[in-house]
Amino acid sequence: MSEILFYHLERHTFEQTLPVLLEKTLERGWKAVVQTASPEQVKALDEHLWRWRDNSFLPHMAAGDEKGAAYIADQPIFVTDQSDTPNAANVLFLVDGATRETLEAFDRCVIMFDGRDEETLAQARAQWAALKDSGHELTYWQQNAEDKWEKRA
Repeated sequence: MSEILFYHLERHTFEQTLPVLLEKTLERGWKAVVQTASPEQVKALDEHLWRWRDNSFLPHMAAGDEKGAAYIADQPIFVTDQSDTPNAANVLFLVDGATRETLEAFDRCVIMFDGRDEETLAQARAQWAALKDSGHELTYWQQNAEDKWEKRA
């Protein structure tokens, strides 16, 4: 079973939080796939990861990059809007409402949702219930007033 972490975003956006979590993923020697809900989000996230911080580099490739297709399996981070994992990632990040039928291929799945949006919050609650019923190990993380992540469940 995959370990599943829910990140309830209220103080920061996923664009602010995701790169930090991706850095931690790479520090552990893991590969990641980031799944968004649309091709437009893939493009925007691809551009964001290239320039998110001046003193940091997040090596990645986005779906649709024809020039790098021969190296796709070697990419530490792959960004897509499909349920593909061409880099054999250990960690799946589901952002902006993206969903996937099965999570068993991953050691860890991180579901990031905007707690300020009622529709997104309702979707996350439904995902939590469904995944809990299927026997996955779930944890719930929320930021405190000091911008530190606290495990709440």
